[in-house]
Amino acid sequence: MENSNIAVGLDIGTTKIVAMIGRKNEYGKMEILGIGKSKSLGVHRGVVNNITQTIQSIQQAIQDAENSSGMKISEVVVGIAGQHIRSLQHSDYITRSNSDEVINDDDIDRLCNQVHKLVMLPGEEIIHVLPQDFKVDGQAEIKEPIGMYGGRLEANFHVVVGQVSSIRNIGRCVKSAGLQLAGITLEPLASANAVLSQEEKEAGVALIDIGGGTTDLAIFKDGIIRHTAVIPFGGNVITDDIKEGCSIIEKQAELLKIKFGSAWPGENKDNEIVSIPGLRGREPKEITLKNLSKIIHARVVEIIEQVYLEIKNYGHEEQKKKLIAGIVLTGGGAQLRHLKQLVEYITGMDTRIGYPNEHLAGDSDSETTSPMYATAVGLVLNSLSGKIKVQNAKMVEQDELPVVESAEEKQPIKKLEKTEANKSGKRFFDKWAEKFKEFLDNAE
Repeated sequence: MENSNIAVGLDIGTTKIVAMIGRKNEYGKMEILGIGKSKSLGVHRGVVNNITQTIQSIQQAIQDAENSSGMKISEVVVGIAGQHIRSLQHSDYITRSNSDEVINDDDIDRLCNQVHKLVMLPGEEIIHVLPQDFKVDGQAEIKEPIGMYGGRLEANFHVVVGQVSSIRNIGRCVKSAGLQLAGITLEPLASANAVLSQEEKEAGVALIDIGGGTTDLAIFKDGIIRHTAVIPFGGNVITDDIKEGCSIIEKQAELLKIKFGSAWPGENKDNEIVSIPGLRGREPKEITLKNLSKIIHARVVEIIEQVYLEIKNYGHEEQKKKLIAGIVLTGGGAQLRHLKQLVEYITGMDTRIGYPNEHLAGDSDSETTSPMYATAVGLVLNSLSGKIKVQNAKMVEQDELPVVESAEEKQPIKKLEKTEANKSGKRFFDKWAEKFKEFLDNAE
């Protein structure tokens, strides 16, 4: 694992945890060497709420990835999302002592570090400081000041802020799973890296990543990140609505959503009906697909309207800030049928589904280019391109080591019991899912 052009991304999501190992090939594209995923237990709306379960899920995903690649994983780059994330605009400047020398990386680092010292609300911490454009001696709209002469260097920054406790909890989970944290990245930034082309970022584009627990938004214009937001709803609330609306259990609701769900009620005829087995010998339930898509439609409209509000807050309606490339949908929720049409209808913006194949090698397996893996692919890409500063990994490590070591000693025994239990549980679920699929197929 010591190879510098190999990286591991760990996407700790609300519904699944994905570990992905990738490396750069000789053409500068990314090859996926191994992938592992496990059901995410202990994460709610993008925030860890059960440390023990999250550690076990991480270990399982890592083990899967190690088995499929034959490599040992020691350090990972982690994505962060959740409703505690907010972003703000800030401008700052430095005065250079020697204006006879040209501006170099050190000056820009000094300026960024100065922004890192901003005083935040209690319990908040800066995750990313992203320079947008620079001014040198009052000359504005400079994208790349390196190599220029000047005494005063100013910049506008996009600053992403999150809750210290949530960030440290993620760090704690990763450490207790026996891994090192190489860096933390905001999930919408990672997804954007995986699915957007440079032209789209130049023209202006909004990336909407619909996950299980959160919907993440990243807006680019003129090639620069302009706005980020995390909305605390995702695919899971749709499943919950189906569960409540049809009085069925969650597994059935999720299968219904995936197999028959549509975001556009007009598509279904009135006589299309799905029959769902009752619990423990009870009568089966009959659900019309029209009702199913009405339930889905209502919730999806709510999510899209919240996102559209954020796009308007950024200023999409001003001529200069117009997002010409429209919207790109990614994440597991982007696979919902007729979602693209609904988004175009509500926002009036061009929309496409984003597959994370923008920087992947040509022979990548079709499963890994599914929108579900956009964040994981983006995390590996970010790590390979060395964009991640390790400073945010450091803040997680403070005063935690002794605790983690003691947890580490107790870990192996617990790990064994858990994986055995997981296997049998998984086998049972697979059988159940197969039977249910057969049942649905016959019902058609």
